[in-house]
Parts: sequence; structure tokens; C-alpha cells
Amino acid sequence: MSESVSPALENPPVFDAAFRAQLATLLAWRRDVRRFRSDPVDETTLRTCLDLAALAPSVGNSQPWRFVRVADADRRAKVAESFARCNAAARDSYADERRSLYARLKLAGLREAPVHLAVFCDSGTQAGHGLGRATMPDMLRCSVAACVHAFWLAARAHGLGVGWVSILEPTVIAKALDVPETWDLVAYLCVGLPVEEHADPELVRHGWQARRPDAAQLHER
Repeated sequence: MSESVSPALENPPVFDAAFRAQLATLLAWRRDVRRFRSDPVDETTLRTCLDLAALAPSVGNSQPWRFVRVADADRRAKVAESFARCNAAARDSYADERRSLYARLKLAGLREAPVHLAVFCDSGTQAGHGLGRATMPDMLRCSVAACVHAFWLAARAHGLGVGWVSILEPTVIAKALDVPETWDLVAYLCVGLPVEEHADPELVRHGWQARRPDAAQLHER
């Protein structure tokens, strides 16, 4: 017996020019936020963004993302301590003016953001039966990154800001949050209402790194 297949839509959605313009605006306004208001995040809005994020593509339909909300003060403190250690080491790896500039950057909103989400990749998942990742096992982590980006866009569309904190020790965070050994940290997200809105990335605005003019270059072979 053949496997049933859902029929094609008779009236698929039409994404018109107005929608495409709004999508371009959403992509352009998806900023990495580090300055948050203390207002609580509406739970329904957060859940909606997570539901939308779960529509992200994943290798073999494995859906390996695992979201952990970090609300406990002691666990948050351990995350902040890890950031402080890593941030100091990163600062000291630079010299002269670059080091001074790094020290002036605000690189996380850990203390201000009302919601913390740690996003892990379940490397031990059996979902998807290994399809598509025998030769490229990193596709599991890539799938989680796609999910994070989908969450980011959904949050922005709902008026929320998101900051991706990467200056952390993954094993320390995993231990602090008491997650399974097969879960590997991919992203630590600060979520909340932004204090201010900017069209340009913070690192551009503060002189760390300009946007590459050839970022969208297509290489032909």
C-alpha cells in the first residue's frame, strides 16, 4: 500500500509586492538588541513566536532544537559569570585601540532582558532517522540556527527585540541549566521590548565593523 500524500493546494497563498516590501523591511530591521526595557514579555506573544520558529526547515525533518527558558536567578547568575569571564578574555585578546573600542561595546543584555532562552541542539535525536546528515552531521546545528533566525524574525514582527549572546562557555551553560548530555548549546537569546530602535547594526554604529559591500556577491563557477 502506498503512503498517503496530502493533495496540492488549489488556492496557494499569493505573496504580492506589498508583502515582499514588508518582508524586506522585516529582514532589514532584524537587529541584535542589547538594551531592553524591564517590561514583562506577553506569554501568548512568546508562545506564538516559538510556534512560528518551529516551522523552520530541519535536516531530515529532525527538528533538533530544544528551547530552555532560564528564569531562575541562580542559573542566570552563572550565565552572567560565564559571560564576564569570556568577555574579559576576549577584550584582552585585542591590542591598543581595538581593545579600547571592544571595552566600550555593550555586547549583551543579560541583566536587563526579562526573558532568557537557551537554545540547544539535540545531537542524540532519533527524529529524522539520520536522513541528510550522514555526510554533513553539522546540519543538525545548522537546522537549529535556522530555527533561531525564524524566531528572531517572528519576535521582531511582534515588536520584541532579540539579542544572541555567544560570548559564553557552552559546557558551563549546559551544566548550569542541567540539560541532557546530548544537548549542545547553539544560542543564548535575550528577549524583551527594546529600549530604542535603530536601522543599522550596533557594531556598525559604534565603529567596530562596517557592512561588507560585497556581502551578497554571487560567485560563479
